[in-house]
This record gives sequence, structure tokens and C-alpha cells, in this order.
Amino acid sequence: MEQAPAHPQKAVWRDQRAIALLMAASLTVMANATISPALAGLEAAFSGNPNAGMLTRLLVPAPSLSIVLCAPFAGIFADRFGRRGMLLVGVLLFIITGSAGLYLPSLPAIFASRLALGVAVALIMTSGTALIGDYFTGDQRNDLVGLQVSARNFGGFLFISLAGYMAAISPRLPFAIYGLAVFFLPLMWVAITEPDRPASRARMPGNHGHPAWKPLIFTLAILQMMTNMIFFVMPTQLPFFFNAQGYNSAMMTGSTLGVLTLAGGCAALLYARIKRTIGFLGNYTLGYAMMAFGFTLINSGVKPWVIFIGAAAIGAGYATVSPNFVAIALNLVPEQHRGLTGGILTTSIFTGQFLSPLLSIPLISIFGYDETFYGISLLLGAMALAAGITRRKY
Repeated sequence: MEQAPAHPQKAVWRDQRAIALLMAASLTVMANATISPALAGLEAAFSGNPNAGMLTRLLVPAPSLSIVLCAPFAGIFADRFGRRGMLLVGVLLFIITGSAGLYLPSLPAIFASRLALGVAVALIMTSGTALIGDYFTGDQRNDLVGLQVSARNFGGFLFISLAGYMAAISPRLPFAIYGLAVFFLPLMWVAITEPDRPASRARMPGNHGHPAWKPLIFTLAILQMMTNMIFFVMPTQLPFFFNAQGYNSAMMTGSTLGVLTLAGGCAALLYARIKRTIGFLGNYTLGYAMMAFGFTLINSGVKPWVIFIGAAAIGAGYATVSPNFVAIALNLVPEQHRGLTGGILTTSIFTGQFLSPLLSIPLISIFGYDETFYGISLLLGAMALAAGITRRKY
């Protein structure tokens, strides 16, 4: 059996280890979009570079490529050599590479720093997932994975809003936001301790995980990749959708994504309570149904307030299903493979983000926004129905 949590009577948010892990989670959302408000200014600042247009647009997705490539290896490393050192090194590398755009002299150098930032995020996300499994069990674990998604949403809203104001002063200034992580390091250093090496307990009863954990984790990773592929249609295609609908693209995109992010942050706070009531499959049913409803409303494009309700439904639905992946995976895998599992889940998230525009752009070109968005709604509805039928069956 799994070891009982050391402080079963304590709310998880009162545990210093949980606070440190939530701080780490809030950092990872900065990886890509924080510098988005500065892109136009950076392109103008480096206008002497003939590739400035292409390179500035690659600054946002660049970390994702490194994360996809590095996360599985980071997971293997965490299982063999420990999690604490990896997390602390990841945060330190995050500070150095994230803020490098403040002073690096050329656009290619900034692009290289963004690739290195992806390595840092891979280390943080992989070790963080493993540590959640090492430190917490049962309701505490479910509470924390929900709070983790909430921290990413609220952190993203705060950091991107701050970046917008800073980019108006200087296109380099948003890179300073990454330096805020230096204030998180002291608590992480004190609170995060190295758990007992999982390999040393691998032969103990109850530490072997589910007999079919490997195919189940693979299935879970595919589902998570699909979920993120669908969700990232919002930030990648909304500006062009609003432009086609005759709205002020910048204003509507910012407002809609703000509503989506805040709704997701609030919904994630309720994750553990909802899960206790309707279970993992119930969460999938509810979350995918809400996302399907949201895409249908946005596609109607009748009034801005209808679009905002749709965005809130998508954000809340995504935040309802997202914690499921980590919680289920940590219940399935043996202790000695939690790092690898964290790496696989991290890779699936960013693979979905990377593939989203590659698939949505051709579909929109062929079928238009109406048919594409309705198709997404139907797919999400089918996923909700499948989860609901499976829940009733089992």
C-alpha cells in the first residue's frame, strides 16, 4: 500500500512543499506567451536582421520544441538521480535563460536562449510532477493537481498582463519577468527535500503500480495531446477568427483570453471537490461537454457577451479535465517511474500545442471557421459522450 501522507489532517495549501511546487507550476506558464506583447517591438528593434520577421515569430514556440525533445530524458534522469536537484537547477536555468533577452545583443542569440529556456521548463515540470506523487496521496494529491492548474491560469493572466504594460515601455523589458523566479528559490531550497529513492522501495508491496500501466499511460498521453491540440485553437486562431467576424481583433482577443484564463483558474480550484463527487470519468464528461458548448457559442459570434460565455466554458472545461491526467497517471505508475511519467505527460502537452496550428490552419483554409469550429464541438461532444458511457458501464 502507498505510504500515508505525513500530515493527513493538514490542508495541502498549508504545506510548504505544496506552496513551493505551486510556485514552480506558475513559472511554467511563462515559457511561451509572456513575450508575445513584445514581438512587434523586437522585430522593429532588430529590423537590420533580414530574418527578423521569421525569428521574432519563432521566439514564442521555441521553448516548446526543447520541452518536447528533453522532457522524457529529464524524467529518466529524475528517476535515477533524484528530483530536488533537478527542480532547483531548472529554476536557476529558467532565471538565467528567461531573462537573457534583456541584454543579449542579437536576435539569433535571443532565439538560442529561448531554446535553453525550454530545457529549464522541462526540468521543472517533470520533477514537479514526480514530487507531487512522492509527497502526497489521495485527496491531498487531487487538491494539489487542481491548485497547480489554477496557479498556471492565474499566473499566466498576471504575467502576460504585466508583460503588456512593460512592452509598451521597451520590447526587452518583458524578459525581466522571468527574473521574478529568483524570489521563489529560497522557499524551494528549504521546503523541497529529496524523497527516499523510489528504486530502493521498488520491491515493496503496492509499489508496482497498475499491471497495465504502460499502455494506460500511453493512452492517457495521447488523450492529453488531443485535448491540448483542441484547446490551443483558442490562442492561435482567435485573432484571425475575430478579424473575419469584423471585430476589433486585438481588443476581443485579449478580452476573450482573459475571460478564458480566469474561468479556468476558478474552475481548477474546484477540481478535487468535483472529482470526489463524480470521479475521474465524470470530470472528463463534464469538462469535454463544457468545451463543446463553448466552441459552439464562440462560433455563433452573435454578441461579444455570448463569445465571453463560450470562452469561460472552454477555460473551465479545460481546467476540469487537465488535472485528471496527472492525478490518474500518478495513481497508475510505479513509484520508481514517476519521473519518466512526468516527462511523458509534459511532452504530450507541448506536442499538442505545437501540432495545433499545423492542423487547424489547413482545416480552416479548406472548410472555414464555421465548419471547423462546429467539427471541434462535435469531436468534444463525442469525447464527453464516450467518457459518460464508460462511467455508467464501470
